[in-house]
Amino acid sequence: MTGRPTGTDGRDAPDGREGPQRRARTHPQTRPPGRTRTTTTGADHLLHHRAEGPKDAPVLILGPSLGTSLRVWEPQASALARDHRVIRWDLPGHGGSRPGLLPADGATVADLGRLVLRLADAAGAEIFAYAGVSLGGAVGTWLAAHRPARVTGLALVCSSARFGAPGPWLERARLVRTRGMAPLAESAPARWFTPAFTEHHALVADLRSADPAAYAACCEILAGLDLRPELPRIAAPTLVVAGREDRATPPAHARELADGIRDAQLLELPRAGHLAGVEQPQSVLTAMQAHFG
Repeated sequence: MTGRPTGTDGRDAPDGREGPQRRARTHPQTRPPGRTRTTTTGADHLLHHRAEGPKDAPVLILGPSLGTSLRVWEPQASALARDHRVIRWDLPGHGGSRPGLLPADGATVADLGRLVLRLADAAGAEIFAYAGVSLGGAVGTWLAAHRPARVTGLALVCSSARFGAPGPWLERARLVRTRGMAPLAESAPARWFTPAFTEHHALVADLRSADPAAYAACCEILAGLDLRPELPRIAAPTLVVAGREDRATPPAHARELADGIRDAQLLELPRAGHLAGVEQPQSVLTAMQAHFG
């Protein structure tokens, strides 16, 4: 296995050996059409997550964007679970994940990546495909660059290798620590969607209920994030999806990802903002099904 070794909790193994893991089988079990198994869990040491689909199918892990929950993948999850063991997860302090999963100070995207590895280990998935939106996509970029033997395929939806200058993210972190989530919840629809899209109430409610300190810690992760030098290390087949009207990560961010990752495919969707999978669900689903098989 290439990359730095990890223990069963996804952290670097001090003795340089790979921690015990079980390999996920790569063929779905025979099952009645349309039948899948769904489990939801929030063990204290794990990210809260929902697993759907046959237990012996190839594993596909889905990561959320900042401020949302695993609900952000609702439009695609059931269809993807016909042929995959789909595992959706919540960021610390979002949805059902407890806030204290990140370090109190100085958290990085590597900390989120190790939490995902811990989740994969708990699911018995030595290898997995991964798709993520925005910050969830950056976690996938880190995983594919640093744990290449574990990531079989990658999809980055409205994501970036660098989410802009640190200042605005640090200011947002200060804002939520002093005033809570209400100001951001009020402005979220304009950041996430095109003006024509109005079915955003449940996702805005997820943002409103996020833990301010955990949300701020994620903002600080984005402030310090720069994965551009690591893009050439990614060998997993990669799909990059952009919303042409995305104000948070404009299409130029997607093009930089696609140009930096060898043989990456780029799809730009019209009439789509930052949460393109919510606004143009079928287009994102079709692209992911073609990419992951």
